[in-house]
Formats: sequence, C-alpha cells, structure tokens
Amino acid sequence: MPRRTRPLAPPTWLDSYGMLALGLLLVGGMSLAAILAPWIAPADPNAIHVDAMLLKPCAGHPLGTDALGRDVFTRILYGGRVSLWVGFVAVGISTAIGLFLGLVAGYFGGLIDELVMRLVDVMLCFPSFFLILAVIAFLEPSLMNIMAVIGLTSWMGVARLVRAETLALRGRDFVLAARVAGAGPARIIARHILPNAVAPVLVSATLGVAGAILTESSLSFLGLGVQPPDASWGNMLMDGKEVLEVAPWLSVFPGLAILFTVLGYNLLGESLRDILDPRLRR
Repeated sequence: MPRRTRPLAPPTWLDSYGMLALGLLLVGGMSLAAILAPWIAPADPNAIHVDAMLLKPCAGHPLGTDALGRDVFTRILYGGRVSLWVGFVAVGISTAIGLFLGLVAGYFGGLIDELVMRLVDVMLCFPSFFLILAVIAFLEPSLMNIMAVIGLTSWMGVARLVRAETLALRGRDFVLAARVAGAGPARIIARHILPNAVAPVLVSATLGVAGAILTESSLSFLGLGVQPPDASWGNMLMDGKEVLEVAPWLSVFPGLAILFTVLGYNLLGESLRDILDPRLRR
C-alpha cells in the first residue's frame, strides 16, 4: 500500500513578498499623500469656519469637520507630514547612535564593550515611554525636542543587535585576512563589518519608525507633543474625544491613519526580515 505523503507547504518567503507589497502600498500611499498635502488638501489646515462646525462627511468635506470648522481630511494629511517626519528623524538619530556604539563595543570588546553594555542595561531599566515623558516634562514641547528625545532614548536595541552581529563577524576569515593585510580598525569596520551587519539594522529601523509614530501620537494625545493649532494625529484624537458621541469621525479617521501607517511599517519590517535572512528562507 503506497504511503500517503503530506503536501509540502509553500516556502514562507513567498508569503513575505506579499507582505512586502502590502507594506509598501500602505507606507508609500501615506507618504505620498503627506508629501503632496499642499497640493491635494482641499483647505487650509488651520482655517476656522464657524459656519461649518462638526459637519458630517460630505462632498465638500470628505471626512467631515471638527469643532472649529477645520477640514479633517486636510488636517490628517498635514498631520501625516508631522508623524512621518518624527518617525524618520527619530529613527535616524537612534540608528546612528546604536550603530556606532554597537560596532565599537563588538569589535574592540574588553572594557569598551563592558561600558557600552552597562550603559545599555541602565537605559533599559527605565520604561522607554515614561523616560520620554520625564525628559519632555523639563523641555518645551516642540517638534524638534520630540524627535531628539525619542531618538536619544531608543538606540539601545540597535546597539545590542549591531554588537551581536559584529561579534559574529569579527572572527570570520575575511576580517582576519584584512587585519593581516594591515588594515586598521576603522577600515575593517567600514569596509567589511558594517556592510554585512546592515540588513538587521534596516529591519530594526523600519520597525522603529512605527514605534516612533506611536510614541509621537501618544505624546500629542497627552498634550506634550505637537501643540495646537498645528495638526498631528495624536492631538486630533485628543480633540475628538471631547465630542466622541456626537462626532465620532473626529477620532475614527485619525485612528485609522495611525493604524494603517503603523501596520504598513510593521509588515515592511517583518517581510524584510524574512527575505534578508537566509535561515528563514530555508
């Protein structure tokens, strides 16, 4: 009697390309809409119209208006510019710090490695969001301060990831050959270790953008982020909670914008992790 065999499951990396396409669609769509906001927005994001307060979604205002008569669709577009800018700049700061410290700690080891890792342990002792709240409380709530604080308090994961990759790479034959050939530490790190450690950093940075957007939205919702009248998805949610029963669109549409943007970056990061890691493909 012939043995019955189970059908082979499709390789997981095939599904990853679908996730990558969906993530690119969501991220690209939101980014393009935010970039083109001055040209596609139907109104001034801060223009007050007392005769159009709390209008339901209609032809003139596709997503309705808020309590001051401002167009919600316009403010979501301009709020997307703020959220995406915060995400990119904050992740750029955290990635640069984590990349530098991780490479130095992993390559040189010894006392330098101990100092960097103990600093990472100290930073990780504090919940990141409460640490950000504590720092923001002593600073003026502005966009530049938010980006700097988020970036300076979220580099620890990147540093640990890069350190682990550097420890695995510094004993490889091509690194030893470069050292025997007389290459200095800076050249070895820049030419041989960094290019081979950049893939997990790219994945971490992609996921970090989603986290930075959520953090900025949370701070703005609490009144510690972007200040009115400037639009942010977080302070739009804060405005919407006051009239949630009579005008739910004020909270639903900014919430959906946060949801789809964060989902897009998470899908992008997860798919890149699956595609760039050969062990997961096998």
